[in-house]
Amino acid sequence: MNYLMIDGEGDPNTSQEYQDAIEALFSASFKVKFISAKEASKDYVVMPLEGLWWVENMEDFSIRDKSNWKWTAMVRQPDFITESMIKKSIEEVEKKKDLPALSRIRFESLHEGLSAQIMHLGPYSEEEPTMEKLHNFIEAKGYEFDGSMPGEKHHEIYISDVRRTKPEKLKTIIRQPVRQKKKE
Repeated sequence: MNYLMIDGEGDPNTSQEYQDAIEALFSASFKVKFISAKEASKDYVVMPLEGLWWVENMEDFSIRDKSNWKWTAMVRQPDFITESMIKKSIEEVEKKKDLPALSRIRFESLHEGLSAQIMHLGPYSEEEPTMEKLHNFIEAKGYEFDGSMPGEKHHEIYISDVRRTKPEKLKTIIRQPVRQKKKE
């Protein structure tokens, strides 16, 4: 799947870098949607925000301490969106807005491979039991977490708009890359 992506690090709840990334991604995504509708007669709904999350040593990953998190914020793009459409959208956004993260956008494919996923309902701060349920499922089915390859990181898809949804009603897909357990 193709995405607009921006990398960064730090707690997404307090990081200006993260907020800047989200604003740049959606500004460019909406602009490319309008370019596609006008130039290619192909309209579509802008996809939700997604995030890849990790730390240098995944054994140190903590839902409570996000200060050492690394992240990739991203918005999926339809298959018919081209590199030239993305370039044009970024150029047009640059003319109208001064967005510090706009120059950091990249257009890239992500191949995640075999994954398990679950829907979390509620605030992000309460994801831990849902993640535990997912990890127990992975273990019960004979798989294990696979964070060893590029693109195989903790993945979240934010179905709800956090600006318009009460925390208890938020919907988040939590996706975890997996691999078959190695026989000992």
